[in-house]
Amino acid sequence: MDLAAVALLVSLISVSLSADNAGGKVRSCADVRQFYSGKGFTLNGVPQSEISGEHLRICPQGYTCCTIAMEETLSNLSRREFEGLVREAGRSIQASLNAQYRTFDTYFLELLNGSERWLEEAFVVALGDLYQPNAGVFRDLYSDLRRYYSGASLNLEEVLDEFWMRLLERLLKASDPETASLLSDDFLECASKQTETLHPFGDAPRELKTKLVRAFIAARAFIQGLNVAGEIVRKVSQVPLSLECNHAIMKLVYCPHCRGLGSVKPCINYCKNVMKGCLANQADLDTECAVTLLNISVASSFGAEPSMDTVIYSIPVRISEAVLTMQENMEIYTSKVFKACGDRGEEGTPSSISEEPKMKESIVTALEYKPSPKSAARLEVQVTDVSSKLKEMQFYWIQLPSALCSGKTASSTNGDKCWNGITKASYLPEVMGDGLANQINNPEVEIDITKPDRTIRQQIMLLKITSNRLKNALDGNDVDFQDTSDDFSGSGSGMCADHLCIRGRPPVFGPKTDRPKLYAYGPENKRVKGSVNQIQPSVILLVLLLATLLLRR
Repeated sequence: MDLAAVALLVSLISVSLSADNAGGKVRSCADVRQFYSGKGFTLNGVPQSEISGEHLRICPQGYTCCTIAMEETLSNLSRREFEGLVREAGRSIQASLNAQYRTFDTYFLELLNGSERWLEEAFVVALGDLYQPNAGVFRDLYSDLRRYYSGASLNLEEVLDEFWMRLLERLLKASDPETASLLSDDFLECASKQTETLHPFGDAPRELKTKLVRAFIAARAFIQGLNVAGEIVRKVSQVPLSLECNHAIMKLVYCPHCRGLGSVKPCINYCKNVMKGCLANQADLDTECAVTLLNISVASSFGAEPSMDTVIYSIPVRISEAVLTMQENMEIYTSKVFKACGDRGEEGTPSSISEEPKMKESIVTALEYKPSPKSAARLEVQVTDVSSKLKEMQFYWIQLPSALCSGKTASSTNGDKCWNGITKASYLPEVMGDGLANQINNPEVEIDITKPDRTIRQQIMLLKITSNRLKNALDGNDVDFQDTSDDFSGSGSGMCADHLCIRGRPPVFGPKTDRPKLYAYGPENKRVKGSVNQIQPSVILLVLLLATLLLRR
């Protein structure tokens, strides 16, 4: 063989060795270059055709269109994009929780404001000029109720007891303005104590306290629980990716481009394993707290409760009933008080009420509230909306991997035409379970199941604390959600700090107004868009639904 023939053979072998394994042509990187520049990156250093991939640290080390710098750039991009997707999903939940907060808050405050207007209108008619000097007693009550609902550190039972004591003092002074200045502080204090045995206002104070305290506890627990839930979602959504997860996401999303397979979608099960591994800690918010769904059974005990609007409007109703009872028994009550406390005692400080007209000599008619069908419809729609939205969010973190691996992201099958992390072929490993413990054999994400994410573990502890508080609220026990983020910090072993636990219950007092003329009418439907008995479980259901969200999160 002559030298010319040998040279030709050598050149042919060289061309063959440099050709693509599949078929003799050197693959162009034009598609990768277009994709890469489309992401906003410079093409400096980007190969025109495939090169050896021995330098790659994440993607398969076959022939590739990616340099090590490109791999690092795309890895950082995949991390930012994935964390952005999780944050965006979290923001959508936060927006839904905020919407539920605003809806309920508006509804509840409308009820409270309407109740106060109704009371004021009725008592202005009944008391005439005598109402204004004493209006502060009623306004202070409603103000304290709003403050409690908004999260102020108040004991609601003590607020009601203080209201009745102040009202009793005004009534005693208003019953005989000419001698009001002779009532000493000791006498008034003694008279207040007699309400425990004499019950000058009948059962109205007890009935009001029983239902009102429970309704406000549930309402406040619901509204504050929504805030806690939103904050948990925010913190968990911002947990950064681990290095191992970052590599897995890069391999799933952008390594196909480096291999010239940018149009090939990942195999669905491969995608799920990556996502389940990367969201394993978050999934435990659902799985570990699911046990506390026992709170649902608590709801059965509230079946006989009155509706929310009926409870709120019972404030003026019970006051009018108390006034009626007081008027009918004033002489008997005062005679017993004078017998127990003495004849008014030493001269006290002159009262401004002595300058006002004497209370009318008239017959009291108890107020009556009749819920409207429109109110019922409004609340029914609201409760249904809250229920459906919270149920949708029950398994959010567990369902998120499948959502992220939807048809637009991954192939709908595991056939041989999808990206399996190495090449275009079928994916054989089975899909892992949910939660950190189930990732021990995850083939796509290397996870140390003995080292859970600290931030997420703290949120799981907060969920358990919140669950306990919601259960207490459902049982009618006063709880405070303030500063819950500190409950699991420090070295303490309790489930809640001293100032955050169930409050004590002071004894009940029982006074109400004197001889006003109160007319039996309810507020116009246009004043307050309340609800009817359809919400009997509304107070409970709303908190219960929140418990479902929190505990299954």
